[in-house]
Amino acid sequence: MVFSKSFPKTTDKSVYPKWEEMYLSDEEEKEIMQKCKEENLFLMKECVEDANKIFSDKNLKDFQSDVIKVAIALFEKRASHEVFWKESRAKEKFDELFKDKN
Repeated sequence: MVFSKSFPKTTDKSVYPKWEEMYLSDEEEKEIMQKCKEENLFLMKECVEDANKIFSDKNLKDFQSDVIKVAIALFEKRASHEVFWKESRAKEKFDELFKDKN
């Protein structure tokens, strides 16, 4: 499935922007998904460690299910999502393509 994102391109000839559609290639999309997966795995492991630390610092009984619930809550706050990464890459492509044309 091809990822695309539209960005406004302004010109001197009109006050209304022209919308340019940017597409990621399959290779770019797979690369971003892999980076996102690696980052999310790293973050989740870090969140589990942080949750364990919270339980030990506060002298709480650390039932494994509670630690995992806290880790998931931390992860949801920290994790970057694939769509954000893909949109960022599409914006980079847009900026590269139109940097000298404005």
